[in-house]
Amino acid sequence: MVAGLKFEREPIQVQRAQQMVLEHVQAQPVERCMLAESFGRRLAVAVTADHPVPPFRRSGVDGYAIAAEDSAGATPGNARKLSVMETVLCGMSPVYSIAPGQASRIMTGAVVPEGADAVVMLEMTAAQGSEVQIFKQVQPEDNITPVGGEVQRGEELLEAGRVIGAGEAALLATFGYAEVPVYRKPRVAIFSTGSELLEVHEPLSPAKIRNSNSYMLASLVREAGGEPLLMPLLPDDPDQVEQALLDVWQQTDLVLTTGGVSVGDKDVLVDLFGRWDGTLLFNKVAMRPGSPTSVGVRHGKLLFALSGNPGACFVGFELFVRPYIKGMLGAAVREHREATAYLEADYSRGSAYPRYVRGTMQLDDGIVKVSPAGRDKSSITISIKDADCLICIPAGGRGAARGEKVRLLLL
Repeated sequence: MVAGLKFEREPIQVQRAQQMVLEHVQAQPVERCMLAESFGRRLAVAVTADHPVPPFRRSGVDGYAIAAEDSAGATPGNARKLSVMETVLCGMSPVYSIAPGQASRIMTGAVVPEGADAVVMLEMTAAQGSEVQIFKQVQPEDNITPVGGEVQRGEELLEAGRVIGAGEAALLATFGYAEVPVYRKPRVAIFSTGSELLEVHEPLSPAKIRNSNSYMLASLVREAGGEPLLMPLLPDDPDQVEQALLDVWQQTDLVLTTGGVSVGDKDVLVDLFGRWDGTLLFNKVAMRPGSPTSVGVRHGKLLFALSGNPGACFVGFELFVRPYIKGMLGAAVREHREATAYLEADYSRGSAYPRYVRGTMQLDDGIVKVSPAGRDKSSITISIKDADCLICIPAGGRGAARGEKVRLLLL
């Protein structure tokens, strides 16, 4: 059976594989965090305005609150004189209403007194004791923000699943959210498999390499909104791998492994999928790099078995794991944003599968162009740091030539 899993794999298209993964999305439980700690989290509820903004008529400038009709015909050479009743500062309620022939000095953001329907900018006035001269005619509502002029009561401000950034934090504070309901960060166990791997602190030795994939995946998980749990390295031993995964299963929300999914003698994840008590969703995807990417589900939780090659591991995470985590955190749109650009390299050689090339975009004379982020090899790590997109090279005999417009997945 294991031999069949290794050598008789039926590839599925990327879009179908993504759909199969997302069909298993379950939203994370809701928890509350302090507003000051909410940056980067995803809202678990929609936020609706329970009061208008502003809740009072607000002056947009420093100046004088007046009845607009009292400024009729006012010019620098034909000033209108009004009696000044008081000075209205921010945070205080006006004492006096404005009657014809009256004005109140007012500050930006302060409450406009009753009877006033306009504010004259300070630069268009001159104070004279208890009076003020008006040098400009204004119209009703000039320099006044009405009640609800920014936000109406009952208006939906933020949808559930939205990432909290600076603007969202400002709105949450405006409406009294000292604590914010957010989705709990999914706990993601990360295992790297392979007897050739060393821990980061260990010195190099013959035929060994240091484990870089776990730290790359941990950064990607954190960036996606999850909580990474770096697990010990696993040797090429199916029994040890199976036991390690089972031991951590109840403490995590999903599991990532890297390595052990190809057709080699030591590709232990293939052995695991051949005998475990879960369901294998797919074990080959029609894509380069990362075609052996495999995903299974056990007790409602997903196991993503990604390639051991760093480039392929990175692409597998972006195409399948990131959308899944976004779904767990309530995101309505889980797919990558797309764009187009002109290709600055030649990929006209055909490929049986679509290729997802790590790329970097640049703006050249108003035209977006894209180039590979270094050498396009799945085993190469160094190009990952510069990638801001995946260049989609279609399958088929012609590929994509230099200067051709191509589709991008934005990272």
